[in-house]
Amino acid sequence: MHNIFLALAVFGALSCGFAQTNAKQASSTLPTAAQTAIKNVNSENIRAHVRFLSHDLLEGRGTGQRGGDIAAEYIGTMFATYGLKPAGDNGSYLQKVPMVGITTKPTSSFEVALTDATKKLRQQEEIVAMDETGNASDEIDAPMVWVGYGITAPEYRWDDYQGLDVKGKVLLMLVNEPPSNDPKFFKGRALTYYGRWTYKYEQAARMGAVGVILVHQADMASYGWDVVRNSWGGERSYLRENNEPKLKAAAWVQYGVAQKILGDSGVDILQAINEAGKPGFHGSELKARFKAHVESAVRPFDSNNVVAELPGADAKLKNQAVLYTAHYDHLGIDPTKTENNIYHGAADNATGCGILLEMARVLAASPVRPKRSMLFAAVTAEEQGLRGSEYLGKHPPFAARDISLDVNYDDVPPIGTPEEVQVSGAERTTFYPVVQQAAKEFKLTIVPDTRPEAGHYYRSDHFSMARVGVPAFSVNEGDKFAGHDRTWGEKQAQDYNKNRYHQPSDEYRPEMDFRGDALMAKFGIALGWKAANLATTVGWQPGDEFEKARQASAH
Repeated sequence: MHNIFLALAVFGALSCGFAQTNAKQASSTLPTAAQTAIKNVNSENIRAHVRFLSHDLLEGRGTGQRGGDIAAEYIGTMFATYGLKPAGDNGSYLQKVPMVGITTKPTSSFEVALTDATKKLRQQEEIVAMDETGNASDEIDAPMVWVGYGITAPEYRWDDYQGLDVKGKVLLMLVNEPPSNDPKFFKGRALTYYGRWTYKYEQAARMGAVGVILVHQADMASYGWDVVRNSWGGERSYLRENNEPKLKAAAWVQYGVAQKILGDSGVDILQAINEAGKPGFHGSELKARFKAHVESAVRPFDSNNVVAELPGADAKLKNQAVLYTAHYDHLGIDPTKTENNIYHGAADNATGCGILLEMARVLAASPVRPKRSMLFAAVTAEEQGLRGSEYLGKHPPFAARDISLDVNYDDVPPIGTPEEVQVSGAERTTFYPVVQQAAKEFKLTIVPDTRPEAGHYYRSDHFSMARVGVPAFSVNEGDKFAGHDRTWGEKQAQDYNKNRYHQPSDEYRPEMDFRGDALMAKFGIALGWKAANLATTVGWQPGDEFEKARQASAH
């Protein structure tokens, strides 16, 4: 085993010898040491990390699986070769994350009893469902209730549960949230956390429901049924320490199934969706009953976040930190297939890990350090619902109040040199003017999220840090790339989402161009260095939904 990790270390060390690529220069507003670190970023090092992490040998980096564990050891080994200080458990780079894996067995059965017939639901074709309780076997025979979007949001005077008793029942609901162009009502087009499937399950469980069935529509979910099936058809992982209420059935169904269920109660689905988005909506009990026999394979295991520290230079400020994050996990191996069954996760998220590692390398090599400490965290189980970063947020190496900023990287396309940058969520922080200035220095145009309705802010690991009060956002490329028009970039994104996202085809290819990933690393170093040298820590804009968490963490 030691020989394996020695080989990994050699692999990483050799990658640092590749020829450096040309890149845009940082502004002289940064200290000389920061400019030097930025110049030393090497796109070929990022390529080498992506190539290794997405290799067949790592078996898709599944959470709690051998390939995921090898990825964690690889990243920890790289941190060690760079000379970074361990920031995990017991003087190591690994922070143990206690988890339980749950797999719905094929012997499970799901059906809906309608007024004049019983419709059996084909697993993975018409329904995917998970018993979150951790029980090996559960029975469900419960009335169904239509609750629209399943949201309770006092600040928007919205309550889909008003007047309903949902205890012991199965709820049929929509993903997303009431449509709006008013930024004061569910933030207009931008999806809030109320629209995420995680919120839907959490809120329903708090209300006493035994199950939730989400209606899948590609435009509402922002991805197709194949993504749902690939993400939910195998083992799902949960934190063992989570004592919140759990659902016996956390499920998705195809649109046609929901249409039948509602139609059986005399409800037109299009009319129901339209009414669900209007003020004054009231849910109603349906004539249907949901019946299920759920058998689960339950596997307790430990996964790991990988955490390292570069101590700051200032005697007082080094007790505060700037955090960089990226998730290293992906979907592992599809046990139902014998060929082309590895979810390589090259773009998602070997790219983010490659960027994280390259930033760690050049910053660790700098003879001059920022005033505050720098933390580097490669987290597990993002694909399982941000579990690794949730654990990190609850058990941070520095107190949450002392983490000034989290800059996250997730799925950064290796397709060329961008002329735009997305920093969605940065505008919610007091750090945004610095972000704007840094973008100008790198000649990058800040562009808004092209699909705010997809709720990207709530779908990656920076969100876990925001929930505990840490100002956080992700950095990614826009759609305009050097040598191409915007349409070209948009087509690349569409092609990736359709043909590779959460599919085995997201694999490394030699023609990948990592200059853009290197530029995002340079930009991230500039942001981190600037944040680390600020007179005070970063905060949220007054009235932001995470401001209260920041204030609470200060006490």
